[in-house]
Amino acid sequence: MNFQEFADGFETITSIISVQKTDAGYGEIRIVTGNRKYLDLIEHPVYDNAPQIIDKKFVPNSLYEKYTPKNLGFEDLCYNSAVLKKPIHTYVHMNNPDLWFNVFVMPIDYEEGDLCYCTYTTKLANTADLNLLTTESLQISSDVIKTCIRLHGTDDFEKTMNDIIKDVRHICKAEVCSLMLIDFNSGTYKMLAKSMREGSVIKTVTQFVNFYDIAVSWLDTIGGSDCLIIKNRQDMEYISKINNPWYLTLEEAGVDSVVLFPLRYSGEVLGFIWATNFATENAMRIKETLELTTFFLSSEIASYKLMKRLEHISYTDLLTGVKNRNAMNNRVTSIVSGAEELDIPYGVVFADLNGLKLMKDTQGHSAGDLLLKKAALHLQEVFKDYDVYRAGGDEFVVIIPDISREDFDALINKLRKSSQAPGNISFAVGKWYCESGLDVRDAMRKADEDMYRNKQEYYQKFPERKAR
Repeated sequence: MNFQEFADGFETITSIISVQKTDAGYGEIRIVTGNRKYLDLIEHPVYDNAPQIIDKKFVPNSLYEKYTPKNLGFEDLCYNSAVLKKPIHTYVHMNNPDLWFNVFVMPIDYEEGDLCYCTYTTKLANTADLNLLTTESLQISSDVIKTCIRLHGTDDFEKTMNDIIKDVRHICKAEVCSLMLIDFNSGTYKMLAKSMREGSVIKTVTQFVNFYDIAVSWLDTIGGSDCLIIKNRQDMEYISKINNPWYLTLEEAGVDSVVLFPLRYSGEVLGFIWATNFATENAMRIKETLELTTFFLSSEIASYKLMKRLEHISYTDLLTGVKNRNAMNNRVTSIVSGAEELDIPYGVVFADLNGLKLMKDTQGHSAGDLLLKKAALHLQEVFKDYDVYRAGGDEFVVIIPDISREDFDALINKLRKSSQAPGNISFAVGKWYCESGLDVRDAMRKADEDMYRNKQEYYQKFPERKAR
């Protein structure tokens, strides 16, 4: 695996860590490599207690103690992520100098002998900005603290965010309060949270088909300001002149007033938060409250987005793009523990790619990798409504909840028929259909056994395709 290329794909300070797995837990922990920002931090340390290094140039695969003081907390984070496959987000404080870091540690779906791997990503937290709190009224500070402090350590970010937006709506005495994330690169948006007053008949802006274009236009409308406040008819008339398409939607929706803030972090616009039909007599206090609120929310949302990206990397097979074994094991654990309810009846499919070893032996690993990619795409086409997992090597798994036997058999027949067509990807297919009462782990074992029987039949029919 090209760890350097992997690390270089991160914008934030990131290193790749290897942890030696032992019977007792873990052994040596090494820094495999890092991106340029991480290597600059290693070669030019900002803390006084860094080990004294004669040659400060980073040496790949060095014991971590060569560059940072021995730290059992750090070791525990790396062990839990690399060996136990847990995604972790925490905060780390450095006393000299006084610095706080956001830390994300994510397992990598790759092992080499007794070595397991994880990413270790850090973001410097600028605590000086928190001094803004001391300049505001105690009531505003109280509102912000009550609204935002619950985000730290929450197990359900989106639910907590909805609770916070409800609080913000009450603070603003607004009819509707919304928080939206936006991705200008992909031209997409996501409503992260919304709260509406009971009985409200207002037409929300997301009900308009040109909503994304409207949202993009807000940046020009706000201009160099940090927010936009529309509190009366005069303000509405101004908006009608500078942004008439948005003005028309506001009129149609029945909006009389709006306070709108962009969510900015490190120069990037992450989205917007706005309150509609708010208590305009308290406009300045609401503005001051939302200024602080958006500061905290932007920081937490930036961390949330990074965590989601790292989770995607952690749970995605890097070669084929389908979900990896980590994702499959976590889902099975979730089902067994009761955290996820698997709707019955359900089916399990094991699909083992035929001829992969022969392909690699005769045409090389690149040809084998290409075959795996094609196999994954084919499975995603057949099981387009369900998650496909690469369980390892040439084996794929699909768990299909809430499906009739007829529909399940139709999918299996479609896969088997396409696998038998000349020139197509060929799979040994195993299946198990469960109507009630069977542990998903047992269902997976039975599907695996069925697949193994199908594999034997395939090589009995085509012995020349079996690698020797």
